[in-house]
Amino acid sequence: MDEKALRELLRDVRAGRLPEAVALERLRHLPFENLGFAKVDHHRSLRQGFAEVIFGRGKAPQHVAAIVRSMLARKDARHNVLVTRADRKIFAAVKRVARSARFHPLCGAIVVERDRRTLGRGEILVVSAGTSDIPVAEEALVAARALGNRAEAIYDVGVAGLHRLLRYREQLAGARVIICVAGMEGALPSVVAGLVPAPVIAVPTSIGYGASFGGVAALLAMLNSCASNVSVVNIDNGFGAACVASCINRA
Repeated sequence: MDEKALRELLRDVRAGRLPEAVALERLRHLPFENLGFAKVDHHRSLRQGFAEVIFGRGKAPQHVAAIVRSMLARKDARHNVLVTRADRKIFAAVKRVARSARFHPLCGAIVVERDRRTLGRGEILVVSAGTSDIPVAEEALVAARALGNRAEAIYDVGVAGLHRLLRYREQLAGARVIICVAGMEGALPSVVAGLVPAPVIAVPTSIGYGASFGGVAALLAMLNSCASNVSVVNIDNGFGAACVASCINRA
C-alpha cells in the first residue's frame, strides 16, 4: 500500500463509503505478511516510495512465486512487482501466478507491470563502457523503469574510443541522473562526470582480466574519482544504482 492508497482508504472510512471492518481487513497485513519462509514488506512503498523488490538468486522458484502472489493479492496496491537475478525456472513459476509477467533474460529481471505512471521528474540515462557490461546496465535500466522513471540507455562508449561517447554529449547533458556502468579500470564514470552537471552513479562490474580482481579494481578507481559528482555502488549492483537514481529523480 502506498501513501495515495492509504489516504483514499481513510477518506472512504470517514465518509462512510467503507465499513471499518473492511478497512481493518485491508490493513491487517501491514506492516508485513508472514509466509513462514518470508516476511513480505507490504509497508515499504508507504515508507520509501516504492515496493519491496525480490532478489531471485538462491530462492526456490515456488518461494518467489508465493511472494509475488502475496504482493499481487493486495488490491489496494498499484505498484509494479520486480524480481532481480532470476532464471527461467523462477520466471515459469512467477508466470503461473502473474500471466502479465515479463522476463528480461539478459539481466534476469522479471517485471509485473501494474503502474504506468511516470513518477520521476527527468530522465535517467544508463551508460555502459563495453558490451560485456550490458547485463548489469540492463538491470539498472529495467529497474529504473519499473520504479516509475523515464530511462534510456547508451551502450559501448568506453574510454578506449572517446569519440563514441562525445557523439552523445547533448543527451548526457540533458539527463537528470546518469548511471555509469564499467569494468576493467572503471574510468568511464570520471569522464562522464566531467562533462555533465548531473549526479553520476558509478557501477563497477566484475568484467576484466585477472588484475581486475572481479571488479575490485574498477570499484577502487571509481571511489578515487577526481570528479566531485560521482557516487559509487557495489560491484554489479545495477539494481542498487537504479534505486538511488530513482530517489534523486523523484526528489
